[in-house]
Amino acid sequence: MTRRSLTAILVAAAATIALAACSAGGSGGAGAGGGDYVTDGKLTIGTGEPAYYPWVIDDAPESGEGFEAAVAYAVADELGFDADDVVWVRSTFEQAIAPGPKDFDFNLQQFSITDEREQNVDFSSPYYETTQVVITVDSSPAAAATSIADLKDLLVGAQTGTTSFDAVEQVIAPTAGAQVFNTNDDAKLALQNGTVDAIVVDLPTAFYLTGVELDGGKIVGQLPATAGGGDAFGLVLAKGSPLTADVTAAVDALRADGTLDALAAEWLGGEAAPVLE
Repeated sequence: MTRRSLTAILVAAAATIALAACSAGGSGGAGAGGGDYVTDGKLTIGTGEPAYYPWVIDDAPESGEGFEAAVAYAVADELGFDADDVVWVRSTFEQAIAPGPKDFDFNLQQFSITDEREQNVDFSSPYYETTQVVITVDSSPAAAATSIADLKDLLVGAQTGTTSFDAVEQVIAPTAGAQVFNTNDDAKLALQNGTVDAIVVDLPTAFYLTGVELDGGKIVGQLPATAGGGDAFGLVLAKGSPLTADVTAAVDALRADGTLDALAAEWLGGEAAPVLE
């Protein structure tokens, strides 16, 4: 064999090896099966232990039922993953937003986007913004309220220094003034013992208090969107994650095409939390 022939064979072999490496995903780029994911070819999503209604139904995120479970699978689809390629892991709220490596590609359990948290983790763009909600108990006169006017002559309170308290003062404007509480726990206790007729909290807290902590808890309804601001929820990723831009683009696409609004209406709206006029 001549030296020229040997050289040609070696060049061809090198080209074949390089092509094989590229087709195997060896470049490490983002995308379904890329090397930037926790597990090659899988999308690993974190949620709480347990994960609560209505964000996840029956603590089974793999069912895709519940607002955040449905959002997770919608994001997975935008990223190019089949539902069978989604892997769920569990973490506490604090573990997910602590600095350091993560065992998930992104995590969602109602994480409000804040400057302080952004020092430790990345956030996607918001997939949901909370609203302010009036809650009560079955024994309260507020249980029959169907409008803001029905609440004006009742005792309505909220935690001081919150957007919920601002909503009581500015939107409901009760005749007796807004009832002030240092914490939501204090407000909940006052509602339970009849000291107040209703309290205002954000939507996630409303679902939790009425579904888990209050005896005979009831959601009266959401206040209009103009009632002060709410917390913006984002998907949490490791600080500096190479996936942050792609995940944000996926969330933005779902917002633009109406998917996020449709999922919110399905799992967080309707009869469970009607808007009070």
